[in-house]
Amino acid sequence: MSASRSSSGKNITFHLPRRSLMIAGIAFGVGVLLFLVVWLSSRNDDFYKAGPAATPQQVADIEPLPEPLPAAAGSSDMPDAKPLPPGEDAPQLVETAPPPPPAAAAPTTEAAPVAAAAGDRPQPIADQSPPPSYPPAALRRGDAGTVVVRVDVDATGYPSNVTIIERSGSRDLDRAASDAVRRWRFQPAQSNGQPVPGSIEVPFDFKPQ
Repeated sequence: MSASRSSSGKNITFHLPRRSLMIAGIAFGVGVLLFLVVWLSSRNDDFYKAGPAATPQQVADIEPLPEPLPAAAGSSDMPDAKPLPPGEDAPQLVETAPPPPPAAAAPTTEAAPVAAAAGDRPQPIADQSPPPSYPPAALRRGDAGTVVVRVDVDATGYPSNVTIIERSGSRDLDRAASDAVRRWRFQPAQSNGQPVPGSIEVPFDFKPQ
């Protein structure tokens, strides 16, 4: 009788497999998600519900916009364009270039003619006797005057000596005249048909314009 009592007093326990527990947990989570989706959709439906429609009386109270006025003569500040008579062309815009500014007058330096009998004195050769340049410093100051230069020319036509016998009052003008004459070439003086040394006086007029 003791063996039967001990067997009847044993506790009975149930062991569920682990896979079943995982399936139960997943099902519970899916149920929670479905609940949240349904709850959020119901809130969105309430948010997007349209308000009460306007009654016909409220629609009638809204005044329509006034119609635009028809265009009439004198409605614009611009004068009306008049049609051209037949055979007359429309005026065209002609662009004219402005006239060029007047050129500034350049200063002049002239060599006065030398009166001498042919063969008595040496004569400057035209294409080898350029006039002196007007000194810029004297031009800025407005210096002007006449310079007379005495040139001694040898038998070959080259200047051997240059002397200023009449000054203009400006050193720049006097120096320009003497430097220019030193570069000149001359026809030498003649004696019995032979070239001989001679001298000549050459005046220069400096005039700023």
